[in-house]
Amino acid sequence: MISTENLKKTFSGFNALESITCNIQDGSIYGMVGSNGAGKSTFLRIITGIYKPDSGNVIIDGQPVWENPEVKKRIAFVPDELYFLAGANINRMEKMYKSLYPTFSEEKCRKLTKLFELDPKKPLNTFSKGMRRQAATLLALSIQPDYIFFDETFDGLDPVMRNLVKKLICEDVLERNATAVITSHSLRELEDICDQLALLHKGGIVLQSDVENLKTEQFKIQAAFRKNYEKEDFEKIGIKVQNFTRQGTVINMIVKSDRETASAKLRSLDPVLLEILPLSLEEVFTYEMDALGYTFNLE
Repeated sequence: MISTENLKKTFSGFNALESITCNIQDGSIYGMVGSNGAGKSTFLRIITGIYKPDSGNVIIDGQPVWENPEVKKRIAFVPDELYFLAGANINRMEKMYKSLYPTFSEEKCRKLTKLFELDPKKPLNTFSKGMRRQAATLLALSIQPDYIFFDETFDGLDPVMRNLVKKLICEDVLERNATAVITSHSLRELEDICDQLALLHKGGIVLQSDVENLKTEQFKIQAAFRKNYEKEDFEKIGIKVQNFTRQGTVINMIVKSDRETASAKLRSLDPVLLEILPLSLEEVFTYEMDALGYTFNLE
């Protein structure tokens, strides 16, 4: 398990991270979303031991990650800005990775290289952006690490390759009980594969939850009543209203509650119209941010 406590990191007076505390369970896929400058890349560089936090702790399976080679042998990291040896091809990178990681599988590397239809002898600096991303991903997966971290790993990939990478990550987690942490600007890229999601804003986690809870705890209600009910009237009967608007006689509400309980309470008011609709994760995050007083646009 990955545990972080009160992580802080400042660059030239800019607070990149501000008191981040979280626990990431083994055998899960943990997604982080946030705008540019939210702190996603800094967070990954700290929990992989690249950056040292100004304060706070990172513990992986009971051990600190900073300057701990034994822990780092169990970690693979695909950064946003990729790095390869000058003039290297996949074959040369494979030899380097094998010398660094005892768990590196040549068989898996060659299998994935063939799956991605990449030329292992062709210089990586001649690859397109998406092809370099594929190469970095297959090399990281070939390490067969306990913990694997992806920073914007879908960036530059076409839809077919995005789905393939998602499939490979899910298989790795399920088959080996590995743990994956993935950052992105886009919720749409993460909502179908992640077990947990966290939203970073201005260097802090403002919301994190299991994906299933996010999808089921909040929902949209469209209703019309014979009486002119206001937001306060619904809250008085125990319905937690996140957002309330009225269009003519129709009320639109975002509700955070048990669906069956809320439905029963609303039906007791004898509605003329009552529809309970699901929310997308993007809508859930947007309304949660509104409730916290933040303005945030998810791409």
